[in-house]
Amino acid sequence: MYAIVEMAGQQFKVAKDQKVYVHRLQTEEGKKVTFDNVLLLDDGKNVTVGAPAIDGAAVEAKVVKHLKGDKVIVFKKKRRKGYAVKNGHRQSLTEIVVESIVTSGAKKATKAKAEPKAKAVVKAEAPVKEAPKKAASKKADDLKKVEGIGPKIAETLIAAGISTFAELANSTPEKISEIIADVRGNHVTDTWPAQAKLAAEGKWDELKKWQDELDGGKA
Repeated sequence: MYAIVEMAGQQFKVAKDQKVYVHRLQTEEGKKVTFDNVLLLDDGKNVTVGAPAIDGAAVEAKVVKHLKGDKVIVFKKKRRKGYAVKNGHRQSLTEIVVESIVTSGAKKATKAKAEPKAKAVVKAEAPVKEAPKKAASKKADDLKKVEGIGPKIAETLIAAGISTFAELANSTPEKISEIIADVRGNHVTDTWPAQAKLAAEGKWDELKKWQDELDGGKA
């Protein structure tokens, strides 16, 4: 049996006891994790396709360890500027082992998690209406001023609750990578919190001088 499942913003074809390397997860090593966004199941006789996901199906796995991928060399050169920079990057990954593929029974667990959220939303309706007014008084920063952040990434970060340089500076590269996992491209977040800290402190000259040495946020 095998399944096609979405894990950390990527789709994988997995089978029992298979090792998979995914974008860095927040789960601790040795802990179990469940992925319930199963898009296809094949038991050798029948193929079930979700619309888009299969109700009740899930892939259960165990986190083996956190690691970094192979180094990728990035070379940047500016014509007629005498500027050339060579950088290396290693993507933060998590190694997991698929322990089982559940074809049914995960639906109740999913509903049990969803119900408290629904109740919380109903109870918090009045405060939520006030939230946009407070957000309007707290002016959001232009996160695109951080080298490596484009409009799509800025929009994704704001949707996740990171709308100011101070909030970005207090985050971690691993957490940011998890938030923007669905944004297409190879994004290196290692320097973003440090850049945001300089921006939050108003050290624009120091930030600009550093950014001239960066390549898409890569140090």
